[in-house]
Amino acid sequence: MRIKGFGEKGQKKLKSTSVLVAGAGGLGSNASVYLAMAGVGNLKIVDNDVVELSNLNRQILYREGDIGRNKAKVASNNLKRLNRDVSVESFNCEINEKSVEEIVGGCDLIVDCLDNYETRYILNEVSVKQETPLFHAAVRGLDGQTTTIIPGETPCLKCIIPSPPAEEKIPVLGATPGLLACIQAQELIKYVVGAKVSLKNKLLIVSRGAEFEALEIKKNPSCEVCSSKK
Repeated sequence: MRIKGFGEKGQKKLKSTSVLVAGAGGLGSNASVYLAMAGVGNLKIVDNDVVELSNLNRQILYREGDIGRNKAKVASNNLKRLNRDVSVESFNCEINEKSVEEIVGGCDLIVDCLDNYETRYILNEVSVKQETPLFHAAVRGLDGQTTTIIPGETPCLKCIIPSPPAEEKIPVLGATPGLLACIQAQELIKYVVGAKVSLKNKLLIVSRGAEFEALEIKKNPSCEVCSSKK
């Protein structure tokens, strides 16, 4: 509250905000920790996967004893221990075209912590349709990207990445999703309290975990999701 531009008013805004964290893996477990500790009042964690041993290098909410358990449920329990004043709901379900509107319903903001573009595009479409800001990030090895998508003001995910990269199993250094998730959480918090959002109309590229480049991005006037010509 002592940070300039935040104050008690900003903290109250965070307390009254509902956030969907889509995916509770490397990005989601890290982002949700910082959102809970910042005092975001309501978190909805969605993931239908279970904890595996190979997750533990980067998914900081889990321990060896959690292997085989649903990620969303474990994440919810641990987040409540971090901040008892935060309401955390867990949903062990898949985000798809049938479920997405119900999942997003009631949420003010979406954090895209997914690991595949098929589901990301579904989330992007409902973000545009319901005019719900979307905080996107993706990781690959030591590399990553993140941007803040505000429907009607910025390019949507389909504008930025019109076709998905080829699917493949890619190892991830544990600190990489932590770095990108911290930026996601910071952008969301700044947006809620009314501070300047750094990644509006910009795509931040992180290379080798230490090189940063912010690219200017523009809406695609023919975008099949957000264009007025669709």
